Amino acid sequence: MVQTPYAPAVANVHAALQRIGARDAQARAWLHVDDTGALAAARALDAGEPGPLHGICVGVKDVIAVAGMPLTHNSPLFSGFVPAEDAPCVATLRAAGAVILGKTDTTEFAAAGRNAASANPHDCARTPGGSSAGSAAAVADGHVPLALATQTGGSTIRPASFCGIHGFKPSWGLVSREGVKTYANSLDTVGWYAQDLDLIDRVCEIYGFAPSTHVEGRTLRIGVFRTPWWDEMTPDGQAAFDGIAAAMTGAGIDVVEIATLPEFKHLNDDHRAILFREGAAAFLSLARARPDLLHPDFHLRVDALATYPDARLREAHDRAAAARVGFERAIAGLDAVLAPSAPGIAPLGRSPGEPRFNQPWTLLHAPVVNLPLATGEGGMPIGVSLVAPRYDDRRLIAVAREVESRLTNISK
Repeated sequence: MVQTPYAPAVANVHAALQRIGARDAQARAWLHVDDTGALAAARALDAGEPGPLHGICVGVKDVIAVAGMPLTHNSPLFSGFVPAEDAPCVATLRAAGAVILGKTDTTEFAAAGRNAASANPHDCARTPGGSSAGSAAAVADGHVPLALATQTGGSTIRPASFCGIHGFKPSWGLVSREGVKTYANSLDTVGWYAQDLDLIDRVCEIYGFAPSTHVEGRTLRIGVFRTPWWDEMTPDGQAAFDGIAAAMTGAGIDVVEIATLPEFKHLNDDHRAILFREGAAAFLSLARARPDLLHPDFHLRVDALATYPDARLREAHDRAAAARVGFERAIAGLDAVLAPSAPGIAPLGRSPGEPRFNQPWTLLHAPVVNLPLATGEGGMPIGVSLVAPRYDDRRLIAVAREVESRLTNISK
């Protein structure tokens, strides 16, 4: 289903509801669909002046507040909770003319515990990835063209790879996280999935990101970084990644091999220390007030003080800060860095998948976009990440659009 701004909002809502009715018994992307509210909002939009996202239907990950819709976090602790106000990230889209269709399934608290029930639309026996499982499945299966996600480790980019869609994790802090469940304050980032890079960029503009310089037609320089965990990639994951790097060379892109990056091999361990200590703060009140209904995974995070003492937390933050500067110095002169989005295709079951290839970029606060450029076993999607320095978000999308265009042209 393709929706464009300025199409009648009511028609878009009807098309989305029809697709959900036909497919969601298999995809299980949604926890709540507000058909009545969406149609009423669409009628009001069609009666007024169109905004920049007029008529675009949106799914919202169920750790983000939407006025009048359940906010469950996929946890029994929040059964029946309905917020009165939109999170700012939702309100901003609504003010631009988007129609908020409903809430998509998530790993519990976008963190651990219960997995989402959502299926990968390419093979319902496989995970769509987590924690933004429902949002990824909803876009991949054509229910909506746009869905909000979050990423604390790899929860936006990895599902995009598994589901074969465009996914974007912006620079940390550029999108308000007010009204979004906190997991790790130094890492949590609101991201989104979209049917194409143009829509991803349009949402950046709606959120007030600085405009980009043009990159069309000039020589691009892309660093290729296989990460210290290359040997943990599956054979089809390695083949897909190497094939894309080779195709870039064939498309006239200047490909530069990157053997190492400063402090990179430490970043997954540092990410975990910060994740667990900040997670302890985020879930402490629930562990103390309602311990019986809180999944054991979150009690482990609350107990993290003994595992990650203050000195370890200080070391992790200091090393991450140095790595941010070191990364940006190391890639000076490059347009982006190509890296794996996931080890390979989506695994069987409903587990979120391996976050090792995503967590360092999250800790570096860098913008990342997944490009759905390859397939592996059984035709299942395998994506790749393009990464850029902090706050080069829209320029990264422009580079991604140019890369995608050149690779598409060379394959014809």
